[in-house]
Amino acid sequence: MFRFEKSSYSNQTGACVEVALNVPGTVAVRDSKHVSGPVLRLAPAAWDVFRTSLRRP
Repeated sequence: MFRFEKSSYSNQTGACVEVALNVPGTVAVRDSKHVSGPVLRLAPAAWDVFRTSLRRP
């Protein structure tokens, strides 16, 4: 079972993503507005590449 946490950048309207890091070898991501909706499962290396790409100017 994934244990999701909201992004520290989330706003009061709930427009954010939630991430679960508690399953070895998997990073799970979902839309906080649709918690029963689909879950995107990524390899940790893919998650790191995604996060790094967000930081680039």
